[in-house]
Amino acid sequence: MNMKIYLPGGKKVYADYLGFTHETDQPVKAGGEGTAPAPFNLFLASIGTCAGIYVLGFCRQRGIDTKDIELIQSMEFDPVKMMISKINIEIKLPESFPEKYKNAVIQSANLCAVKKHLENPPRFNVFAS
Repeated sequence: MNMKIYLPGGKKVYADYLGFTHETDQPVKAGGEGTAPAPFNLFLASIGTCAGIYVLGFCRQRGIDTKDIELIQSMEFDPVKMMISKINIEIKLPESFPEKYKNAVIQSANLCAVKKHLENPPRFNVFAS
């Protein structure tokens, strides 16, 4: 599996992968143009959207309407390490959501592949050629 990363100008960095171009930029205050998410923000969004696709699949398999379901992701920041120390994902379910599936829908969100990779990170090998 290969992903092509390239630098089209300014503070933009793009990634071509599986037929899509994923564009990133830096905010204006960081010298970019603010035309796309910053790479780290895209990373954070991948966590919540990954959990969301598992919730969506769980509900669709059971014929549960997803119109009023939303996920709220919040991050806790460690000022000493200057890193996010905790990510919370709240699944907001409508009153009509079947009580018997509440724990199961939480478990389905926990199956997120992005989360699993963070819990068992790959090794990195950065080199120049």
